[in-house]
Amino acid sequence: MSVNSTVIVGGGLVGLTTAASLKLIGHEVVVLEQAPRIRAVGAGIGLWANALREFDRLGIGPAIRDMGIQQNTWFFNSAGEPVRAPGYTDRDHQFLLVPRPELNSLLADTVGRDRIRVDAHVSGYTETGSDVVVHLANGETLRTDLLIGSDGVHSSVRKQLVPGSDAVAHSGHYAWRAIVPTGDRSTEATVLTVGHRRTRGGYARIARDRTMWMVNQFDAGPLTGSKRERALERAQNLAEAGWNDELLSLIAGTPEESILENQVTLVPELPHWTSAHVALIGDAAHGLSPHIASGGTLGIEDVGVLRSTLAAEADLEKALTTYEHARSSRFEAVREHSAAVEHAGDAVEFAQRYAAFSHWMLTTAPATP
Repeated sequence: MSVNSTVIVGGGLVGLTTAASLKLIGHEVVVLEQAPRIRAVGAGIGLWANALREFDRLGIGPAIRDMGIQQNTWFFNSAGEPVRAPGYTDRDHQFLLVPRPELNSLLADTVGRDRIRVDAHVSGYTETGSDVVVHLANGETLRTDLLIGSDGVHSSVRKQLVPGSDAVAHSGHYAWRAIVPTGDRSTEATVLTVGHRRTRGGYARIARDRTMWMVNQFDAGPLTGSKRERALERAQNLAEAGWNDELLSLIAGTPEESILENQVTLVPELPHWTSAHVALIGDAAHGLSPHIASGGTLGIEDVGVLRSTLAAEADLEKALTTYEHARSSRFEAVREHSAAVEHAGDAVEFAQRYAAFSHWMLTTAPATP
């Protein structure tokens, strides 16, 4: 069957990109976002070259590059000694760091604000033999050819498509981050430190006038004090003999209400991502720990593959099955790399495993036709 209408649940990065991309192949798209406005959860997002290719296809690549800052990441141990894995190049360490609010606003404009409904709470759906009826909490229904769940790790679409697939806590793993004015700080380089007690963190210029800092810890133990105090306590694991004073200063100067603190949650490996008229995409399908800093990019990859299979295959169920097989097999390898990076014992091992992952991701990324 040909797809004329598509409803996308979730107006975040991947949902909006999906809507913009499917418009290119003639879909009439509607985005349902439960928040009262299009917003961005989180501070900044790293976009690797494989994601930027999709944005180039949408015609907004130059605008996104203009709003972000190119990163060339260096790793350090807690004493400030730089580490890079031999055999890898700058290309394996370079990505664009973009502020989420500006990016989501640009994507919403690209989709068309008239195609986005906010305050739209999806309570469920009914899949018929020929289409899907989407049920909203206010009693309204929408009939569509294709329903896409892009509603994150706590996806309501996934909950119905794959019962028992609720997100689970990555036990003991917490992350803190914030965006602050750069001021007169010299934070041009991306600094990521692998420290003691399974703590990692650093800072990077995210826009010309703003810097993002981030700290995460596995097996974090009990949390006491304010968010700022908790972040500073972990950041001490990244600082020896005067190293990382800049990070400590950034955290100490951040207002409490500006600090994001999250218990990291994961989506369990799913037995399937699709049905005849429903598909999961992005974190709704494969939400992983953010310590590999590529969840957004891999979600954008999903978009390109889904668009390509829908354009090439007239039978919707076959197209969705092809998409699922392509992406689920790729994520088997992503999970292996993610676990390897998580369990790196020191900065040297981390640098090696991270570069191995980023090189693999970039060199095996699906082509964008």
